[in-house]
Amino acid sequence: MPPTATRRTLAVMVLIPVAVALALWAFAWPAARTAPRDLPIGVAGPATATAPLEQRLTAHDGAFEIHRYASESAARAAIEDRVVYGAVVVTPQGAELLTASAASPVVAGLLREAVTAQAPPGAPVEVTDVVPTPAGDPRGAALAASVFPLVLAGAASGVAVTVFGLRRSRAALALVGAAALAGIAGASLADGWLGALTGDWWAEAGVLGLTVLAIGSALAGLAALLGKPGLGLGALLMVLLGNPFSGVASAPELLPSPVGTLGQWLPPGAGGSALRSVAFFDGGGAGAPLLVLGLWTVAGLAAVLAGGRRVAAARVPEPAASPTPAPVG
Repeated sequence: MPPTATRRTLAVMVLIPVAVALALWAFAWPAARTAPRDLPIGVAGPATATAPLEQRLTAHDGAFEIHRYASESAARAAIEDRVVYGAVVVTPQGAELLTASAASPVVAGLLREAVTAQAPPGAPVEVTDVVPTPAGDPRGAALAASVFPLVLAGAASGVAVTVFGLRRSRAALALVGAAALAGIAGASLADGWLGALTGDWWAEAGVLGLTVLAIGSALAGLAALLGKPGLGLGALLMVLLGNPFSGVASAPELLPSPVGTLGQWLPPGAGGSALRSVAFFDGGGAGAPLLVLGLWTVAGLAAVLAGGRRVAAARVPEPAASPTPAPVG
């Protein structure tokens, strides 16, 4: 066997197991280590009544980030603004738990178990779902499953632009057009058909399209600057890391540190959080994830334009040298 073929054979034998191990680490490790980490929850009521509850909650070291509110209405407003995932309201009649299953069905269930366990024996805890999941997606499974198709659509657009050799403005136009149509198609299916989203239709389509555009422009921009290795780097960031680190199926605060934070700085996680905000919370908490999507989009499109200029400049032929006149003899 020639030396080149031998090296390629060994490369395949080594790289495939490495890729499998990396994929298992990225997907299985966060799922196996799911637990609350600085999960923001609220406590409302008189200080003398809430103090014992706060002590019991803070006994779980690093599990909860406690926000104090003066009244039940203030706690409800914080939940609707996506400041906290839920709140415990202490009244003379007992404790009431306010949840928002639309923010995360997993967190809503976790809070229900934690607060019920902390309640005194024989004292039932009333549970109120302030922002429930829609009837078309009561477990939030459809929204959680929507992230991976967005990642695939964005990655496919970035790869297609690169493979078809589109450059500069044509590449940017193709990316924007594909993302816009993908957003419209996604909102039509998830909202109009499945009923899994219940917010403003155009806002949902905009978030879906912006997520696809952020991912696609990132891949195309990396490919324009680095060539084929750029596509591999983009796929690693968006597919292998961005998708499992997004926290859409549970919550970023339930993932191991710093995976949850990193996931929100990548388009899949930011797109999932923004979509949840516009679909169920009237845009509450959407500012930060939209900013992340915008930064990735601007950086990716700028790289596409810069890379196209670099390629065009490299293709300009140098002027031919003028022939040296023969000496007159």
